[in-house]
Amino acid sequence: MFSQRIGITPSQKLVQLRSIDDDLRNTLWSLLTAYYWDNFNRRKYSEFGGRGDHISGSNLGSLFTSLWVHYFKEPIDTIPEHFYDSRGGLQTLRDFYFKADWYQVYDLVELVAKFGPTENKKEFIETCNSFLEKENAAYRFVDGQLVEISSPEEVAEVESAIENVTPYAGAKEHLRQALQLLRDRENPDYRNSIKESISAVEALCRTIEGNSQAKLGAALKALEKKGVLHPALKSAFSSLYGYSSDSDGIRHALLEESTLTSADARFMLVSCSAFINYVIDSVKNAV
Repeated sequence: MFSQRIGITPSQKLVQLRSIDDDLRNTLWSLLTAYYWDNFNRRKYSEFGGRGDHISGSNLGSLFTSLWVHYFKEPIDTIPEHFYDSRGGLQTLRDFYFKADWYQVYDLVELVAKFGPTENKKEFIETCNSFLEKENAAYRFVDGQLVEISSPEEVAEVESAIENVTPYAGAKEHLRQALQLLRDRENPDYRNSIKESISAVEALCRTIEGNSQAKLGAALKALEKKGVLHPALKSAFSSLYGYSSDSDGIRHALLEESTLTSADARFMLVSCSAFINYVIDSVKNAV
């Protein structure tokens, strides 16, 4: 913009980590409005002359029920009867949203994407990611969840791994659990997220090797012998596995409190996802 070009306003914000500024809060509400609230069935009056903006039975009825159960944790009989009232459903959500803490905003956006009508979900998530990047937020939608991953390349790598690993159910579950533990904005569990990331690789290699009891090191050696894994990559990932096993007691829950950071957990998730993508592609090419 003009003001940025002449230096009056900054061209790039600091990363919004555990915070949300007014620009981003307003933008996310506008996206919720464009993709969901404006698509409420807009009959102002029913065919019998009464009001037609009842939430119950509308296209957003199940979304409101889910929000009351999973988000507000209030009895569903307290859901406003109408959508457009000054005390109706839309105004209730709006009043809460603009007073909410940063993580509550993200929780609401994520739950609307999860439980709202599905026809616009894909485009909504893509548009959210575009604006999250533009506003330099440290979060992106990955596999339907908002996760602390700031690079588009990181997002693509993790999503690709989750998709590619679908035939390997155990590995996919570990990968999704790693994502879940990392994305918890109030109480992230970096230690166990790292453990799940490496366990996803271990589960994949065991399945490909056909030995459910093999440790990762043995499975990597077997893949190397099959020509699926380059020796240099096998060595590199063995070293990474050693880090996850030994540093800070990742695999020993009884040890003292971890000093791991989100950067550690994010690095391991992205690295393991990239490795999973590489191994799966190599197996396909070896067939």
